Amino acid sequence: MTDPLQDPRFFADPYPTYARLRNAAPVQQVPTGSAGRFSYLVTGYAEAREAFTDPRLSKNTARFFAGRLSDRDLHPAVSQNMLATDPPEHARLRALVTKAFSTGAVAKLRPYIAGLVDELLDAWPEHGPVDLVAGLAVPLPVTVICEMLAVPEADREQVHAWSGELFAAGDPRRIDVASQAVGTYMTDLVAARRGSPGESLLDDLIAVRDGQDRLTEDELVSLAVLLLVAGHETTTNFIGNAALALLQHPESLARLKADPELFCTALEELLRFDSPVGIATFRYSTEALTLGGTDIPAGVPVLIAPGAANRDPARFPDPDRVDLDRGAAGHLAFGHGIHRCLGAPLARAEGELALRAVFARFPDVRLARPVEQLEWRHTRLTRGLTSLPVEV
Repeated sequence: MTDPLQDPRFFADPYPTYARLRNAAPVQQVPTGSAGRFSYLVTGYAEAREAFTDPRLSKNTARFFAGRLSDRDLHPAVSQNMLATDPPEHARLRALVTKAFSTGAVAKLRPYIAGLVDELLDAWPEHGPVDLVAGLAVPLPVTVICEMLAVPEADREQVHAWSGELFAAGDPRRIDVASQAVGTYMTDLVAARRGSPGESLLDDLIAVRDGQDRLTEDELVSLAVLLLVAGHETTTNFIGNAALALLQHPESLARLKADPELFCTALEELLRFDSPVGIATFRYSTEALTLGGTDIPAGVPVLIAPGAANRDPARFPDPDRVDLDRGAAGHLAFGHGIHRCLGAPLARAEGELALRAVFARFPDVRLARPVEQLEWRHTRLTRGLTSLPVEV
């Protein structure tokens, strides 16, 4: 059997593959990579939710790969970040940045985000074609997180390019090169901010490192890199995927145009319907366990698929349809448990303000090409469009 998550058809539409696998078993062994390696894939909703909180599934990649021969050359800031830690290290690191992404903190950012959305849409033509991804979904979250981390405006395009390379599926060399570049860049930026401090989130982290000694220098750089990359990649996908879903479901879009206040609850259904994260980041079993009736031995990778779990009909009836009345707040697009995405409030705010503004200012916006001709990024970790051509 070949790796079902590497079929080119999977990237264009993963949901038939997810359904086939889930129907066979909500947890099963699948081949991954080459040389006979395998992982356990979790596609059922109940099983995914359980796996996200099982302490026997570790995220400590350094421990898993210790002593294994590898020719990879990832920068430590990428290979050893907060996502790749377990308690108590994870709780210590997360506590340092949680406040910056709280609901209250994000509420204060909303006027800035709304203004930025208006600036981006001002550059759109009054009539004609435009790429919604390049013209909105990419620059909005990139600009917001770069502003929070004091990344100079002149560097932001390059930072985004490196971030995109980190998700270059099937090309480890490109990923390694990008990791070295972004890790080195952030190391230099930290040094520059020490010499000329300000009031950014990065300055706050530097102060914690230098004043309270609650961070090592490597942890400081890796945390900043993680916030920079994770702080915009998935939100870009969320905005693009949600816009496409609404354009494909005109009855739902018409309801939102008639009552924009529905956007807040609609976001949850849009996140469920086409989750910006297809496969959650790496976990492995530290001891033997049974999940969804499947025995998993110790020491093997376990892949949790929110994209599959969110289309599980046992939890969400008729899951392949957008239903704004569904009540989808229990979706797993942001994960679950202690590793749940801390940037969820910011992603929601950016998605809401972006989508509201697009459909208010351009009520006749429509797809500029058939859905079958749209190009999707070739990575199983995230789910997102390379572009979304629309006519306004």
